[in-house]
Amino acid sequence: MCRIAGIISGNSDIKNIDTQVKAMCDVMSSGGPDSEGIYVSKDGELALGHRRLSFLDLSPLGHQPMTDVKEHCWIVFNGEVYNFLELKDQLLKKGYKFKSGSDTEVIISSYLEWGTAAFARFNGMFAFALYDINKKQVYLVRDSAGIKPLYYYTNPENDQIIFSSEVKAFVNINHNWEENPNWKLLLLTFGHIPEPYTTLRGVQSLEKGSYLQYDLLAKRIVKIEKFRKLEFHEIKIRTKGEAEDAIRQKLKSAVDRHLISDAPVGLFLSGGIDSSLLTLLAAGQLKDQLHTLSVTFTEQGFSEQEYQQAVIDKVNCNHRNYTVGKKDLENNLNAIIAAYDQPSDDGINSWFISRCAHDNGLKAVISGLGSDELFGGYPSFNRIEQLYLLKQMPASILGLSRMLPSLPFRRLGWLQIKKPVGLYLTLRGLCTPGQAANLCGLTEKEVLARINSLNFSPNHSETLLKEEAASWLEFNYYMQNQLLKDSDYMSMRHSLELRVPFLDQDFVDTVYSIDPTILYKHGGLPKQLLIDSFKDVLPEKIWNRKKMGFSFPFQSWFGEMDQIKEVVKGTRPGISLWNGFEQDQIHWSKIWAYYLTLTFSRS
Repeated sequence: MCRIAGIISGNSDIKNIDTQVKAMCDVMSSGGPDSEGIYVSKDGELALGHRRLSFLDLSPLGHQPMTDVKEHCWIVFNGEVYNFLELKDQLLKKGYKFKSGSDTEVIISSYLEWGTAAFARFNGMFAFALYDINKKQVYLVRDSAGIKPLYYYTNPENDQIIFSSEVKAFVNINHNWEENPNWKLLLLTFGHIPEPYTTLRGVQSLEKGSYLQYDLLAKRIVKIEKFRKLEFHEIKIRTKGEAEDAIRQKLKSAVDRHLISDAPVGLFLSGGIDSSLLTLLAAGQLKDQLHTLSVTFTEQGFSEQEYQQAVIDKVNCNHRNYTVGKKDLENNLNAIIAAYDQPSDDGINSWFISRCAHDNGLKAVISGLGSDELFGGYPSFNRIEQLYLLKQMPASILGLSRMLPSLPFRRLGWLQIKKPVGLYLTLRGLCTPGQAANLCGLTEKEVLARINSLNFSPNHSETLLKEEAASWLEFNYYMQNQLLKDSDYMSMRHSLELRVPFLDQDFVDTVYSIDPTILYKHGGLPKQLLIDSFKDVLPEKIWNRKKMGFSFPFQSWFGEMDQIKEVVKGTRPGISLWNGFEQDQIHWSKIWAYYLTLTFSRS
C-alpha cells in the first residue's frame, strides 16, 4: 500500500516537474513512510513519484518507481494484487525473469505479455501508472471495485496530465487551484463528494475498472476504456445449497488471499456478523499469529463487547481493546479534519480504529466492508420497491413533500430527479432538498437543477429492479464514495492498509451470479443467505440480534463540544440547524457535514 503521483507534460516551458511531483508525494508521506522515489523520462516530459508502505518483499528490491529487467516499462503502484503468484507462475513458464518478490514487477510483466488485457486479470485493490517507453504510452489504471483512489487532471492547452492518490496533492503544487463550486452542496446532499467530482475544479476520479491511456506521440490523445465491471450478470447458481457452498468456498479463498503479507495483518473485530465471520475464517490460517482489535465506549448502549468476546472465546488470538470517549474526540478534532482528503459526514470512527491498529503495531487490518451491499444488510433493500412506485408520481405532487412534518418523508422530494441519483438521495440523502437549499443559500428549485445537471459515475442500468437496484445504489454510491474513501484516507493517515475480502473480485462475481430470489430471500433476517452459509461457524449470539453497525455516541458528544457549536451557530442557517439538533430532531451527521463546509481546508 502506497501513494503515487505524476505529471506528464508536452510543454517544454514547464520546468522541474520532478520537483513538483516530489512536492505532491511529500504531502502524502503518511501513506508511504518506508521509502520514496522519483522517475523522470529522458526527454523530461514525464515524472512518476512514489511513497512506499511495504508489505510484500520488504527489501530494497521492492522499491518504486520500478522497471522490468529489460527496462521497457516503468510503474508506480498503490495497492495489492492478491493473485500475483498465480500470474507469476504463468509468466515464468513463458520465460519471464524476475528480480524481486513483489506483485509490482508481476504487473509490468503481465502488461508486456498481454497488453491492456492484463488489467482484467488482476484480482486486488490497485491504482497504478505505467509508462511504456517503446510505445510512448502512459496508462492510469484503477481496480474494478474502486477500492484504491486515483485522481487526475487534464490540461489540453499544454498537453498536461497530473494524477495522484489524493486530491490535496494537487493543491500542494498550485495553492490557487480553483475549488469546485458545487462541493458544499454535494457534501450536504450526499454526505460525501460523489465520483467523479472532487472539491477542486477539473480534478476528477478515474472510474473504477477503467484505464486512461495517454499517447505521448504527436496526437497527444487521451482515451478512457472500461476493462472490467462488477455487476449482476448471467445467473449460474440457482439453488440455495449450491449458493451456500459457493459462498463458503469463495469467501474462505478470498480471506486466505488477503492474509498474504510479509508484515503483520490484523482484524478489526466489531462484534457484528461480518467482522466476526472474517475473524473466525482467518483464525484457521493465522493460528497463534491472529491479531484482533476492538473499540468500546463507556456508554453501554454503544458497547458490543459481549459479542466481541463471544468470538474471542472461539479463537486463539492476540486481542487488544481500546476505549474511546468524548475527550478523545475533542483532543483529536483538528487531526481528524486534517486526515480527510475529501470531506465526509462520517469517517471519524475509521480514524480512531486506524489509530488503534497503528498503536498496536499493525501495518494492515482486514475489514468486513462490502458485505451489507452484496447481501442486503441495509433497510434500503426493503424500501426500494415502494420508491420505484412513488417515483412514477408527477414531480408537482412529489414537490409537495416539503410540506410534510417528518424529515424522512420530505426526502421524497428528491424523487423529482428521475435519474438513479434521485432514488439514492431519497434512500440515503443527508439533507432534504429544502435543508440543502437553506444551508447553501439557494432555492429548492436551484438545488434540484444543479444535482440533476451533474453526471455521476458509473451509470445505472435501468433494467435492475428491487433488491438488485438497492445493491447497485449502495455499492456504487454509499460504499464507493463514502465507506471506501473514508477508510482509505483515515487508514493511510496512520500508515495502515485496509483490506476488504468481501470485495474480492472472484467473490463478488460469484455473489452476483446467484439467482436474486435466493440471494435476497431474507427469511426474517438481513443477509440471511450469508448467515445460513456459515451457521456452523458463527455463534448464534452474533447473528440473532438487532444490527447495530459501527457507530459512536456522537449525538451526545457533539452537544457538549463548544468548538463545533460556536462555528455552526456562527451562521444564520446554522442557528436553526443547531436548535433542531438540541431538540433531537437533527442527526449529528448533518451538524458535522455543515461544520466541514465551514472549516475544511483543501491544502
